[in-house]
Amino acid sequence: MGAGVILEPLVVVVLLFGGSWINRRTSAFTSQNHFRWTSDETMRSESPDSLQSKYASPTPKDGLLSPRAVSPVSSIGIFGLSFLVTSPNTIVFEDRLLSRLLRKLPFLVENWYWALVYWTYQLGRAFTAVTLQEGTVDVARRHALQLVKLEEKLGMFWELPIQRYFLRHPLAMTWINWIYSFIHIPGTIAFLVWLYYYTITRNRVDEHQLGKTAGTVSGSPAGPLLYQARRRTLAVCNLLAFVVFTLWPCMPPRLLSDPAAEGIEAELGRSYGFVDTVHGTKGAGSVWTENRFCNQYAAMPSLHFGYSLMIGLTIMTIPLPSLHQRAVRFRFSHGIGLWLPSWYHLVCLVLGFLYPFVILIAIVATANHFILDAVAGALVCALGWRFNGVLLNLLPLEGYFLCLVRIHKPEPSENNMRYSSRDWDSDNSDERNNALSA
Repeated sequence: MGAGVILEPLVVVVLLFGGSWINRRTSAFTSQNHFRWTSDETMRSESPDSLQSKYASPTPKDGLLSPRAVSPVSSIGIFGLSFLVTSPNTIVFEDRLLSRLLRKLPFLVENWYWALVYWTYQLGRAFTAVTLQEGTVDVARRHALQLVKLEEKLGMFWELPIQRYFLRHPLAMTWINWIYSFIHIPGTIAFLVWLYYYTITRNRVDEHQLGKTAGTVSGSPAGPLLYQARRRTLAVCNLLAFVVFTLWPCMPPRLLSDPAAEGIEAELGRSYGFVDTVHGTKGAGSVWTENRFCNQYAAMPSLHFGYSLMIGLTIMTIPLPSLHQRAVRFRFSHGIGLWLPSWYHLVCLVLGFLYPFVILIAIVATANHFILDAVAGALVCALGWRFNGVLLNLLPLEGYFLCLVRIHKPEPSENNMRYSSRDWDSDNSDERNNALSA
């Protein structure tokens, strides 16, 4: 792996903290509490615990309730039933150092979410890797051969022709190896940074930003609900993938050519002639895939493709601001013309298609996944896309955790986000019910 051992984690760290800086608040440190009934001196003299007790019961004044007196309410849905659950009001901690830091750098919260989701998934994979039983390898090989037989019956066993094509073009194969090894995680983080910036940061009406003035918006009308839904989609994809590869381990095509394996099924696997182009001295092995804690038999489903498909579909379908929606008309002779989508929309369509397509080629050409692995990854993506709202049931637990660590998490507020409650997606009623609590 060489320099990649240092460069790959460094790229991830730069993206995460660079995203925090890009999405920082440039306006002054203003409190999110708009209705203070006590002086600043009094607030500083009282502890957060005493304040929380003091404002435990709502006391109206001029028809308004103090934000410190209102506990967050979340809608919990289980098996078709829904009920409301309250959680601690953490706004009493908004003036603490960490809360003010998060208010200035709100993307740090997203860093925490990403780390929680990613490392929970990776630790699960590591646990399955170090606890593999002796027969698991044989079971994984048998499942891989079953996929080959199924693809042959369906007439879609195209992995070998695709790999052989790229093997005849070494330069292209080198690029494909690098794309497989180094794009998956950095590309996903870069997408989250961009989506946060385009749906949240650019819509802050109280900030002067490069290319826009205070009081204007220039991001996607989808607002923060879209970003939060896609972040949860990734978490659901990880959860579903972990369940599948734990219950149904599957060997990637490259391991079917293991020369040390014995038995009839091992000989059949070697007969296909798959080549491991990524790992080894001439490959582009990644620190994420070459370590003893990496589960080599988690090929089904392919999260490489599941993630990329989610990213591609989001880019292709993202609502654009009105100034970027103007269609372009091409005029021909005799007054005939053709209306095409705006240039911004065309760019989104092209990029949104190319990213998952290139990743699909990479996972197949490098013999790291079968095509059916990608199909399963697409299914996982679809389920995460449609049912990511189930994670909103965890909001009360997050409230109790934040109360325990004495931190108030900043939320994109309708007071400075013009597009925050726009009805952008008809299948996300749970998100609208919970508003911006995610």
